[in-house]
Amino acid sequence: MEAKLKHLEMIQGVINRMANNSFLLKGWSVILVSGLFALAAKDSNKLYIYLSYFPSLAFWVLDGYFLRQEKLYRKLYDKVRSINDSEIDFSMDTSSVTNQVHTWSEVIFSKTLSFFHGVIVLTILLVMLIASLL
Repeated sequence: MEAKLKHLEMIQGVINRMANNSFLLKGWSVILVSGLFALAAKDSNKLYIYLSYFPSLAFWVLDGYFLRQEKLYRKLYDKVRSINDSEIDFSMDTSSVTNQVHTWSEVIFSKTLSFFHGVIVLTILLVMLIASLL
């Protein structure tokens, strides 16, 4: 039983890191886009607004990657939880559960990520429209 608990702790550590990475990416996305908006307002240069698409889309894709990895390790956790103690091999390979989780592109356009990052992209579009009117 001790080997199984240690293996589950290892997997839980990875899940926690993936969730933390996703949280940090969301924060950095908001900070960088806000900073580029501030630079655009300060210098009256609309190029900064266009430039803000790059970090917002890059962080959206990265967030999808980390969320998919987190889901894979959650499935691995469930698999390890249900196997016999004698079968514990401390493997962190998620290939055996890959078909149980949505693809990376499906995760990127999931409701949660689409809502958060979509709002950022729509905000950039709105700021672009307002800046073009001024």
